[in-house]
Amino acid sequence: MSTCTRGNRICLYALLLGLAVCVGARAGVLEAPGEDLEVSLVTYGPGAIYWERFGHDAIRIRDRVSGESGDFNYGVFDFQDSAFIWNFARGHMRYMIDVGSSDINQQDFIDEGRSVLEQRLALSAAQATNLRAFLLWNLRPENQSYDYDYLTRNCSTRIRDVLNSVLGGALQPLLTARPAPLTYRQQIDRLMSAQPWLMLAMDLGLGRSADQPLNEWQESFVPMVLARELRSIRVSDGHGAVHSLVVSERELAPNHVTPPGRLPPDLKMPLGIAGLALAIVMLASRARLPTLYGSVVVAFLIFMGFLGTILLALWALTTHHAAWQNANLLVFNPFAFAMVGAAWRSRGGMDGGLLARIVVAIQVCAGMLGLLLHLLPGTAQQNLPWLLFAIPVWLAIAVGFWRGARS
Repeated sequence: MSTCTRGNRICLYALLLGLAVCVGARAGVLEAPGEDLEVSLVTYGPGAIYWERFGHDAIRIRDRVSGESGDFNYGVFDFQDSAFIWNFARGHMRYMIDVGSSDINQQDFIDEGRSVLEQRLALSAAQATNLRAFLLWNLRPENQSYDYDYLTRNCSTRIRDVLNSVLGGALQPLLTARPAPLTYRQQIDRLMSAQPWLMLAMDLGLGRSADQPLNEWQESFVPMVLARELRSIRVSDGHGAVHSLVVSERELAPNHVTPPGRLPPDLKMPLGIAGLALAIVMLASRARLPTLYGSVVVAFLIFMGFLGTILLALWALTTHHAAWQNANLLVFNPFAFAMVGAAWRSRGGMDGGLLARIVVAIQVCAGMLGLLLHLLPGTAQQNLPWLLFAIPVWLAIAVGFWRGARS
């Protein structure tokens, strides 16, 4: 998942400070006095491609005198890097800040059918100057990249942190005090619902930390949430008065992509029905269609073992923190591979072996433990849909193994 990438378009300002004219952010923006600078948060709605589903945002700085405007964003990566895929798999991702002409950058999103919302911020001349100075410093080659994390260090959280710093730390306590309505998992499921299979894969791979209650500071990893929360933020003007942070707001382009719903889909019913149907197929075909029974059970075991290996690797071998402590390993685990041979032998009522019966019994108990942990408040992740899918199938396999032993 990339919440804020712009494909493989790289527009780096490694020599920005030494140039008078650079990619649309010309000397007017670079050198204008603070009182001539207009600062806005620009938020782009979700796109149609999976990496665009989380939206995107940028800081726009405009010189009122020259009319020149540049957009600074933290969502750039180098897809052409030969080590990108390997680093992505390990969770060692380096993203970068770039800047480009506001008109050109904005038109790219409009052409994709994505909404564009501009919120002008009430920053003082000194704050606007400090913001520009920090962004230009951040564009230096030695400061350009940062360690990326999908949920805690992405394009939106970096902009949130920059604004908080410019505002003297006023933003963080205000957003931290507000409970968020959704968790990381619920936001991900909601935003990825247009790609159901990818949504299911991501939900399966999320561990316990994805279900912890959030505040709005944390939930602002979603650009649209940050834009929503800034509307109600009020800050001091330094002279004893308080005013709204957002001075004005305008929609520069409407949305032409089907937006995600306000709430995530409920996965319990579809996954529970899928697991029950698969279990019924196994039980019904065991005596009458032993080859079909054996094939279905073997395919299921390979599937569970493969996914379990991935889940274990994500926890043990990567820095994808959101995938750590994943209770789905109780029902999706590599031990499933140990039962493949026994499953094939047990077709038609044959005995699959004592070891296989012991392993499947342990597996059923693990599933029941996962269900018990889920029912205890505050002890486990919200993975009931996957338990409802897996437990009926494991029970059906256990019935087949033990009936084969008795016969």
